Amino acid sequence: VQLQASGGGVVQPGGSLRLSCAASRFTLDVYAIGWFRQAPGKEREGVSCISINDGSTYYADSVKGRFAISRDNAKNTWYLQMNSLKPEDTAVYSCAADRSCSIATLDYGMRYWGKGTLVTVSS
Repeated sequence: VQLQASGGGVVQPGGSLRLSCAASRFTLDVYAIGWFRQAPGKEREGVSCISINDGSTYYADSVKGRFAISRDNAKNTWYLQMNSLKPEDTAVYSCAADRSCSIATLDYGMRYWGKGTLVTVSS
C-alpha cells in the first residue's frame, strides 16, 4: 500500500487544519489507517487511528476533543481534522496503515508508512 499525507502548513495557535492521507495499491492486510507525529528532538507519538470496516476510532489523550479522524472509503482518503491547535502540536504528521488498530496501536505503530507533512503552530 502507498500512502501520502498532505495538508500541512503554518497556523496560529487556536487555529485549525485538515490533513489528508491518500492511499493506493491496497493489499489484503490493510484494514486500518492511523496518524502519527514526530516533533523535532522528540520520539514519535501516535495521534489517532480508525478501522476501515467499522469506523472505530482511537485518540491520544493529548489530542482528544480537539482532533477528529475520518474516512472517505470511496475515495480511499482519510482525514485528520485538527482544531484548537497548540504550539506543542507542531510536528511532522505521517499516516500509516495496518491490519487493525486499537489504543495500543498508538504506542506500537503500524506496518506501512507514508511520507509526512509538516504542521507548524506559531504566532
